[in-house]
Amino acid sequence: MSESKTVVITGASDGIGAAAARRLHGDGHTVVVVGRSPDKTRAVAAELGVESHVADFTRLDDVERLAGDLLAAHDRIDVLANNAGGVWGRRTVTADGFEKMFQVNHLAPFLLTNLLLDTLVASRASVLQTSSTVRFAGTLDLDDLGHEHGYEPARVYGVTKLANILFTTELHRRCHAAGLSTASFYPGNVLTSFASDTTNPAMRAVRFLGTRTPFGRLLLSTPEQGADQIVWLAEGTPGKDWQSGAYYYKRRAGRPRHPQAADGDLAHRFWDRSEELLAGRLAHRP
Repeated sequence: MSESKTVVITGASDGIGAAAARRLHGDGHTVVVVGRSPDKTRAVAAELGVESHVADFTRLDDVERLAGDLLAAHDRIDVLANNAGGVWGRRTVTADGFEKMFQVNHLAPFLLTNLLLDTLVASRASVLQTSSTVRFAGTLDLDDLGHEHGYEPARVYGVTKLANILFTTELHRRCHAAGLSTASFYPGNVLTSFASDTTNPAMRAVRFLGTRTPFGRLLLSTPEQGADQIVWLAEGTPGKDWQSGAYYYKRRAGRPRHPQAADGDLAHRFWDRSEELLAGRLAHRP
């Protein structure tokens, strides 16, 4: 077993987040479970006997509160696994004024990571980000991050997952010299409750095939299989077992099949734009 670490996992009330929490706890790590559903989050925490926090990433006030609670409870955080995310069928704007998928999948983890950044750097932590293949993602347009034009759920979801890759790439560039390590990864097509409330016909069809037909096990992986990437990266040693700033699938580094994924200048400008959108909240970071 690797050295015991303090691991914070968002999106840990179900699916691969909960599966990763179970494995890491079983391996002797201090796991902190974060989820949107109070009942599911507390159930996982009670099962494992671990600390839990409830936060809804459609509300950035929840993200700020979560960061404050984590900083108050922990002098050290060895791993932050930004795993929470979602996909919805209709374009919706949150109370914070952002398109819902963009906020939940990118702005919320971006804000949480930045609010925890001093502690993460001091801990020489690993920041892990659940992403996707992004092969069929649309184009990330810095002038239309709210996707006001040509909204199509599957493509917009892909853009937010591309945003995750750019975020971890730029976080590596900015903070690796100070001791922080980052990785984004694709967990595979996993059979979970993810996208259960989508109205998108294509995504509903995939869920139906995966959950209601004998082909499900052939099409989709189990949450435990999908969680392997989180566990492997969390327990591994950056620079030895895996390389900071890289993108992983099945424990192997690769290049996402999207023309913007390796654009360092775009990653830099996207980070700056994200900071601008969150300027008022980041002004109060520790």
